[in-house]
Amino acid sequence: MKQYTAFFRMRLLAGLQYRSAALAGMSTQLVWGTMEILLYRAFWLSDPSRFPMGMEALAAYIWLQQAFLAFFALWYWEWDLVEAVKTGSVAYELTRPTDLYGMWMARALALRLSRAALRAGPILLVGALLPAPYGLRLRIAPPVFLAFLCSMALMLVVVCAYTLLIYSLSFYLTDANGVMALSVAAADLLGGGVVPLPFLPDGLRQFAQLSPFGAMQNIPLRIFGGDIPPEGIPAAMGLQLFWAVVLITAGALLTRSGLRRAVILGG
Repeated sequence: MKQYTAFFRMRLLAGLQYRSAALAGMSTQLVWGTMEILLYRAFWLSDPSRFPMGMEALAAYIWLQQAFLAFFALWYWEWDLVEAVKTGSVAYELTRPTDLYGMWMARALALRLSRAALRAGPILLVGALLPAPYGLRLRIAPPVFLAFLCSMALMLVVVCAYTLLIYSLSFYLTDANGVMALSVAAADLLGGGVVPLPFLPDGLRQFAQLSPFGAMQNIPLRIFGGDIPPEGIPAAMGLQLFWAVVLITAGALLTRSGLRRAVILGG
C-alpha cells in the first residue's frame, strides 16, 4: 500500500505546479457559471412552476459544478496511458512490483484532486458572496453536508473507475479514440453536464439516474442543493457505491485479461 500512497502523493504534487493553467481555467469557469445562472434565471422568471428544480438549488448545482469541474470532466484523459498500451511501452510499468490497475487508479485520483484543489476555493468564494438566488447557498444541515462530502468521494471513485475502464479497452482496440469520444458525449448528457438530470424527459431521466453516469456529479450536487431530500440520500449513495464496485471490478478484470494477451515487440 505504501508504494501506491507514495505514487499518489508524487502525482498530486506534480499536478499542483500548473498554477497558470489553473488560473486561466478558473477565470473561464467563473464566466461560464455566471452565464449559465443568468440563462436559467431568465427561463425561471418566465414560468417558475415549470422548473423541476428550485432556483437556489440550481445555482448551487452550477457553482459546485464549476468549482469541481476537474472531478467530473471526462475529457481530462491521460493520453500517455493510452499511448503506452498502444505502443507497448506499458511493459516498463510491469517491471514494478505493483498492480498496474492500482497504479492507474492512484494516478487518476491524484490528477483530478490536484486540478480541483487549484480552482475550487476561489470559485466557491465568489459563488458564496453573490446574493440569492444567484449565489451558492450555505444553509445546509451538518448531516446533509457530511453526506455531500461522502457522496463527492464516491463520485470521484466512480469517475476514475469509469475512465480506467475506457483505458483498459485500449488493450482490445486498435484505436480507442472513438470509444473515448462517445463516452464523453454520453457522460455529458446522462451525467448532468449539459443540463441537470431533472430537466431531462421522464424516460431518459430515469435511465440516466440508474446508469453509472447518474452516479457522478448528479448525486452530490443535488444533495448539497437540497434537490435530493434527506430520506432519498441513502438510496442515492447506495447507487454510487454499487457502480463504484462494478466499474472497479470490470476495469481490473479487463486490465489483467488485456495484459495476459498483450504482445510486446521484442519481448
